Amino acid sequence: MAAAADEQVGCSRGEHVRIRVVVVDDQVLVRTGFAMLIDSQSDLEVVGEAGDGVEAIDLLARTAADVVLMDVQMPRLDGVEATRRIVAEHPDGPKVVVLTTFDLDEYAFVALQAGASGFLLKDALPEDMLRAIRAVHAGDAVVAPSTTKRLIARYV
Repeated sequence: MAAAADEQVGCSRGEHVRIRVVVVDDQVLVRTGFAMLIDSQSDLEVVGEAGDGVEAIDLLARTAADVVLMDVQMPRLDGVEATRRIVAEHPDGPKVVVLTTFDLDEYAFVALQAGASGFLLKDALPEDMLRAIRAVHAGDAVVAPSTTKRLIARYV
């Protein structure tokens, strides 16, 4: 039972591990809401926020992060191209979870091709976003269920 509790808060052998998260979204209210939710978790910590892809790349050049939550549509540099550049510049991390309000297969496909480890819709439950952060940090991939169903139907 103690091992299960340690896994829930990101602990192993008595060490507390916090997953460092960067939130990238051009809407300040959305960014702030995501940050508040993430910071409410004992195993997660927001280490930076950016309003577009250019800011995200600059931030990640000077800030260590494990996971990036990346909006798709942003000014100056969109989330897909920012993801591509982040993955190219940091091949050992951070993992990128792309978030969007648009349930379009094309966004999911190009985001995953760009190197994203996850793709979620912004209408996901808060618990789903938190699980996605933990899952990609652990090396798994996460795709929104509705998108997964359509991608399988289309490409398999």
